[in-house]
Amino acid sequence: MPYKRGQKWVAQVRVCGRRKEKIFQNKKDAVAWESESRSNPEEIWPEKTNTVSLFDWSHAYLDFAKAQFANVTYDEKRAMFKRLLKEIDPALPVSELTPGHFQAYITKQKLERSGYAANKDRKNLVAAWNWGMVYMNPNLQKPNPCQVKKMPEDRSPRYMPPEEDFWKVYNLTSGQDRVMLLAFLHLAARRGEIFRLTWDDVDFTADQVRLWTRKRHGGGLEFDWLPMTKMLKESLFWWQENRPIKDDAHVFLCLEKKNFCTENYGKPFKHRQHFMPNLCERAKVKPFGFHAIRHLTASTLYKLGYVVADIQSVLRHESATTTAKYIRSLGHEGVRPALEAFSQQKGKVLPFRPREVTEAENASQKEKAVSGAVNS
Repeated sequence: MPYKRGQKWVAQVRVCGRRKEKIFQNKKDAVAWESESRSNPEEIWPEKTNTVSLFDWSHAYLDFAKAQFANVTYDEKRAMFKRLLKEIDPALPVSELTPGHFQAYITKQKLERSGYAANKDRKNLVAAWNWGMVYMNPNLQKPNPCQVKKMPEDRSPRYMPPEEDFWKVYNLTSGQDRVMLLAFLHLAARRGEIFRLTWDDVDFTADQVRLWTRKRHGGGLEFDWLPMTKMLKESLFWWQENRPIKDDAHVFLCLEKKNFCTENYGKPFKHRQHFMPNLCERAKVKPFGFHAIRHLTASTLYKLGYVVADIQSVLRHESATTTAKYIRSLGHEGVRPALEAFSQQKGKVLPFRPREVTEAENASQKEKAVSGAVNS
């Protein structure tokens, strides 16, 4: 199919590794040329070449990403390539791509969007090129030209609601919404983990809940079992008995019949993007989302004195280092007791002793003083 480049259309035909491209003023002529070219005898095609274009690389990697990663990750990578193809000619052979091409692209993203967004595009480009070095035919060249200088990031601190704000919001809910918020809090769950939760994942006999996630290396769907608190067990059991749609496997379903929700009625949630903002507005608290509740659970456990290993099990991080960074990002109040204890040392802290001045240094200082006096 033709693709648009600026104000013109690029027709392309690929058969058995052979490629032709031609530029037209409109899409109709480009489509006609493609159709005619495909019907021509094989002899008119040029000899097969092993040239891989930017367009070839991007589409090959996106085909892999669509099968490998979650939809949100695939959409992120596809959007990145869409932006890149606007900056660099899609027909350019990858052998001609240089770090300068990618540095210019990353710099522009920083100026137009943010340093964080630019670095996220850089991360996806590096991953795509690394994949191409192994799986493209021919392999993309080494070293990876996408590993350019990162952009500075101005990140805002993560907002975590006070406990009282969560309960203010919680007390405004009822039915399914109340059970869902409690599940977020007591399981420190991510949004997708709660939305895909099924009744098969709820074990009332063993008092545990199974959460499925793709937030692991490789992007595959994996699960962990977490203990189910008594309060959460009572809520989930009540919801199982009182839910209006009992023939669905999912725990939480869209039950609203508003205009924009009608087509999703009775289906598992995907977004609920207005749910938390509306609740926070009604409760008159600073807005926070589902993921902020996960932060709140981690922070509360830390304040209660639980070690990183325990919090890691609840958050289900593969690495304890990730958990430590996560907790550190929530604030610096954890170091207050240490600094207070330090300040109470008073005379117990060893004093700093002045360094002894050598005779040569003493003579040099006297010479500089005399020279200064003369010049003045």
